[in-house]
Amino acid sequence: MSQATTKPADDRLIVAIDVPNVIQGLELVQTLGPSVSFYKIGLGMLTGGGLALANELKQEHGKRIFLDMKFFDIGATVEAAVRGIAQFDLDFLTVHGDPHVVRAAKEGAAGSDLKILAVTVLTSLDREDLNNSLYKDGAIPDLVTERAGRAFDAGADGVIASPNEAALIRALPESDGRLIVTPGVRPAGADKGDQKRIATPAQAIRDGADHIVVGRPVHRAKDPRAAAAAIVQEMNSAQASRSQ
Repeated sequence: MSQATTKPADDRLIVAIDVPNVIQGLELVQTLGPSVSFYKIGLGMLTGGGLALANELKQEHGKRIFLDMKFFDIGATVEAAVRGIAQFDLDFLTVHGDPHVVRAAKEGAAGSDLKILAVTVLTSLDREDLNNSLYKDGAIPDLVTERAGRAFDAGADGVIASPNEAALIRALPESDGRLIVTPGVRPAGADKGDQKRIATPAQAIRDGADHIVVGRPVHRAKDPRAAAAAIVQEMNSAQASRSQ
């Protein structure tokens, strides 16, 4: 009698563990079980044991890990910080997309499989926010695309950008073979939260995203596993086809 096989999880879905501490993080992972294979751990979890959780999920549970630290500092400091992270055999690490930061991060990750992802413009920001931060004039899609191109030229393995800019970045010649990871993804009807530039999972994949990051719509759902499964189903639907 043949044994039933379990379909592997679709690692294009990255679930953000946006909970206060390791205990709740582990509970979420246990709830989702084999339906999710890739997790993001960010700054909000860092003081709650986030790095220890990342190592446990990677080494003991076989999960892929995206460490969302958004490093930004002088080159030597970024290089040293990334070198420290690289020893833990994690998968993705974010830094700000300024070329000197990306180059330093790539030096720190040398000899490891750690992928350096450059942040373009945070998905929680709009043009008014950029004005207040003294960003140069221009439409956000243009700024994001320009920052993505410069990050690729500096050696970034991929970029973080909203789904709204994924198609523009994918059209860049420099994006060939590089990753596009999109936060700000919300299933239809979900609360926008603090995100201002959002899209559905199908739209993000159709526009060129390799991975989507979803947090609250999964971990705050009445049935997180069903919520994750619905997102995966949408990513595999006809609406997500890039041939459209």
